Amino acid sequence: MSYEIIWEPEALAQAERFAKDDPTGIRQVFSTVDRLTEDPRPEGASGGTGVLRIHVGRYRVMYEVIDRQVRISVIHLGRMR
Repeated sequence: MSYEIIWEPEALAQAERFAKDDPTGIRQVFSTVDRLTEDPRPEGASGGTGVLRIHVGRYRVMYEVIDRQVRISVIHLGRMR
């Protein structure tokens, strides 16, 4: 089963801001998030039953897995210093 990825407007705006000075890092984030379509709970993901977090390089991605709708909603993208 393949999940659909939905980027919430705030998370997408964060990605656009970060891409200005780190386009390679943001491409890596999008590539990793795309792989969640086949495995929404990869090893290393942390969090509760609904909202999970993964780290991609210096970025952390928070997302919600909605199994009933076969959907992943990316709700936050942050950057560690």
